[in-house]
Amino acid sequence: MTDKDYKKIAPTLPIEPGVYRFVDTEGTILYIGKAKNLKKRLASYFGNRSDRRHKTRILVRNATHIEYTIVKTEQDALLLENTLIKKHQPRYNIMLKDGKGYSYLCIKNERFPRIFLTRKVFKNGSTYFGPYTSRHRISIILELIKKLFQLRTCNFNLSKENINKGKFKVCLEYHIKNCQGPCENLETEEAYNEKIKQIKNMLKGNFGEVKRHLKTQMQAYADNLDFEKAQKVKEKLAAFEDYQGKSTVVSTTIKDVDVFTIAMDEKNAYVNYLKVINGAIINTYIQELSTNLDDNEEDILSYVIPEIRIKFNSIAPEIILANKVQLIDKELKITIPKIGDKKKLLDLSDKNVRYFLLQKQKQALNNKNKQTSTERILKTMKEDLQMDVVPLHLECFDNSNLQGSFPVSSCVVFKNAKPSKRDYRHFHIKTVKGPNDFASMEEVVYRRYKRLLKEERPLPQLIIIDGGKGQLSAAMKSIKLLELEDKITVIGIAKKLEEIFFPDDPIPLYINKKSETLKVIQQARNEAHRFAITFHRNQRSKEFTTSELENIKGIGGKTTQKLLSYFGSVKKVKEASKEDLIAIVGKSATQKIIAYFKQSV
Repeated sequence: MTDKDYKKIAPTLPIEPGVYRFVDTEGTILYIGKAKNLKKRLASYFGNRSDRRHKTRILVRNATHIEYTIVKTEQDALLLENTLIKKHQPRYNIMLKDGKGYSYLCIKNERFPRIFLTRKVFKNGSTYFGPYTSRHRISIILELIKKLFQLRTCNFNLSKENINKGKFKVCLEYHIKNCQGPCENLETEEAYNEKIKQIKNMLKGNFGEVKRHLKTQMQAYADNLDFEKAQKVKEKLAAFEDYQGKSTVVSTTIKDVDVFTIAMDEKNAYVNYLKVINGAIINTYIQELSTNLDDNEEDILSYVIPEIRIKFNSIAPEIILANKVQLIDKELKITIPKIGDKKKLLDLSDKNVRYFLLQKQKQALNNKNKQTSTERILKTMKEDLQMDVVPLHLECFDNSNLQGSFPVSSCVVFKNAKPSKRDYRHFHIKTVKGPNDFASMEEVVYRRYKRLLKEERPLPQLIIIDGGKGQLSAAMKSIKLLELEDKITVIGIAKKLEEIFFPDDPIPLYINKKSETLKVIQQARNEAHRFAITFHRNQRSKEFTTSELENIKGIGGKTTQKLLSYFGSVKKVKEASKEDLIAIVGKSATQKIIAYFKQSV
């Protein structure tokens, strides 16, 4: 869409809240946004606004029209926007970056449940905890569960009927005391489920419940004078307290909260999440997002907070943020702390996300400093040719003719110092009569760049003219006429000594024969020459093989094609017998062909 297109629809736009959609020619939704005032918000995309991002300008250019839906309130707009984004997933909206799958702990929905590590979540009644981003952390948790609670690892169907029938026998896990043998009714379902309950408490962060359970169990064994078992429980309690001590306990006054902070750079946003249960941080996570438009921090957080809470199965009733954010769930309590333990939590999250952003920037800088061979070549060309910019896009011209006959020109295109063959172009010389290389060069250069300007297509940073001062001067006439002399570097290359000429400079530049700059220029020159010669030969061959037959009055293109297809050349048509010609094109055409060649003898 252009500003002109927008001005046509501007008077009809409503001032009510709603959701707008940028749509392309194929009906694909490119971007979905919400607005308190549709007219005011859409106006921000048009006009001469220098603060708009490059990708915003591309979005507007690619869209052909705007659709919108009016709603009653801004809250309704937020709900509708969220629903439409999930359904259509437009390419210019914020997109979550999930570079890998994360791990979950699954408590299987079965009798005598197993607990195991998985990367997939199935809605089959099983309970999942996670996702866990640290493989080391989850291995510690599994090891602790194995040490505290002896659970089965087999995949038998331990139904009452199967156990009562004696279908199973205890395995090695029972004998090494990793399992208490529920398969032979050596452990009751009630006792087993109590262990599962405490595992869930532990994974939820309810450490107090687990400690009370272990202390009660230890005391019961001691009261029954079973000191050996009491000692084993005491060891389990010590192991558990050691694990708990490694968790970050924030405060006894803070219960279940979610903490979110955000940091942004030019292209991405990073949201840090702390999951706090009963005052302890039980999970941390950083979500990376690709921000394709000029969304602010509040917009991004309002989008990503529900997504992260779903991912981590969070039911915390309170969210800690640095600024007010509009969320779909109005029952959630949003806290913006200024002092106290909650502020310390917020600062901790903010410190993490800013450190993550710093690491990303350092990584990007390191990648940028790692110069590729293409970057090295282009940088060398920029320095050798004393250019202000890197020649990412260069074009080279060459002429070809045979004593003034069949004059043609070629233009080859190099991008990133490599041929871009789909962008090659050839030209028939239209205004020049006779063998005049200078005038031909002037014509094709003018035609080439006048068209690029008209179609608003990108211009090259470097133009190479195959020839010396004469051809270069001819090309510069067109360049100056199009007022491009200050926008494009133009050089000529003379074949004998591989001299590089600049406009208005009589002294040529001699580049080292081993220089990468000269190699690229030579490759472009040779490619332009090859392309021009090939096109010239094709035109000449076409002219020689078809023009003479088509000059015969009454012989058209189809008849010519038949003759050449059968005989192979004009010469063989001329030498063919009358009978052969009649068999191919009939009596009438044969008489005309024979009469024509008799006159030309």
